[in-house]
Amino acid sequence: MASGAKVEPTEDWGSLELLLKFPEQVAYERIRPPVVFGSSVAERSRQTGTPESTLRRRIAGFEKDGMRSLFEAERVESRPGASLDPEVLRLILDLKSEYPPMRNNEIATICHVRFGRRPHGRTVERVLRESHASIRMFRRFEAYHEIEGVVERRKAIVTLHSEGWNVKSIAGYLRTYRSTVYRTLKKWIAEGVYGLEDKPRGGVRKVDLRAMNEVRKLQENPELGEFRVSAALERLGVHLSPRTCGRILALNRQLYGLKKPKRGAKKKKEMPFQSKRRHEIWSVDIRYIDHRLPEDELPPGADKVYAISILENHSRAILASAITTVQDTTAYLSVLYTAIKRYGSPEVLVSDGGAVFRSNQAKTVYRSLGITKEKIERRRPWQNFIETTFNIQRRMADYYFAKAENWEELVGAHDGWVEQYNVQKHWAHRERKTSAAAPPKC
Repeated sequence: MASGAKVEPTEDWGSLELLLKFPEQVAYERIRPPVVFGSSVAERSRQTGTPESTLRRRIAGFEKDGMRSLFEAERVESRPGASLDPEVLRLILDLKSEYPPMRNNEIATICHVRFGRRPHGRTVERVLRESHASIRMFRRFEAYHEIEGVVERRKAIVTLHSEGWNVKSIAGYLRTYRSTVYRTLKKWIAEGVYGLEDKPRGGVRKVDLRAMNEVRKLQENPELGEFRVSAALERLGVHLSPRTCGRILALNRQLYGLKKPKRGAKKKKEMPFQSKRRHEIWSVDIRYIDHRLPEDELPPGADKVYAISILENHSRAILASAITTVQDTTAYLSVLYTAIKRYGSPEVLVSDGGAVFRSNQAKTVYRSLGITKEKIERRRPWQNFIETTFNIQRRMADYYFAKAENWEELVGAHDGWVEQYNVQKHWAHRERKTSAAAPPKC
């Protein structure tokens, strides 16, 4: 712009900033309305894109030292992270290098836990944008399942959590399930160092105070029956028969006024899709989860939640399962892809007459992989083994689905159910000679 050229006065910051030649002018114009006219600092922060804390610091410096503070502020703050301690600056760069998906606010939180000072998220963003040196080229911890020793694995989770890492980042960095992180932290909080160790395999084989207490904690979920409680206790090293657990459950209901599980009349029916070997027959279905999260906790346009699961009929193991807000072909095929990628193709796939299971895309997949598609009879849902599994899901997981307050907790409850279901013994195995008391295997 030519010297002396006439320019119309403006209060628009974007236009005004283009007219300023020197950084000291920019610094002054940022604070001029609050200093001269007493305007809102928060509003000026929004207009200029400058953190409110920075504006207040510069206003205080201006009131103390006048124009000289503008020159000093610009020289100091022109360098990214210049106001940060070198240790904080190094930690910001190391964290982003070690786990790139980590968000700026989480990095700031970890800095606060480590040094007692929380930099602003915008400061972290500026440091990462303008600083290119990052010397950390190694991982402090290997992936969860690559760490030798169960205690060392769990110690890695606790260490990262104590530094301020959130559950999502811990699970992503260690390449494990969020439910594993939640469970480890819960045991750490409840039992301390002892929660890092596996319980002795010999376990407790009689009713004592510990066994009574474990049953009472499991009975928090009123839908668990005696068999499921016995299976859950076995994983904790407490060996009680289902009948014994039933007596304890009945006693607890009397003492604490707890509810009984809802049970319908059971009638033995002939199952048309019995399997003789593993991966001969798979079953698939979609279940509506009767739980509504707040609208701001669901993806845009979503108002319902579903579980899509694939079961291996012989072992009764869940091969793949996912929580989703849609029940379309894409969601179904993604779950089917996960199961096939890990276990290969079944000989037969059983479902009801749902449109997603007989879509053209699905039929193309069946043909290309040599899968025979079978359909249960109308109004005979019991012919699909997955329906029984969904009843188990209702008893084991619906209580925790209902407690979930956001999408992350809902997914964590679902993943926890899949893991617990697959490691606990199954009712269908009780009469098998080779795996009478074994968890489902695939």
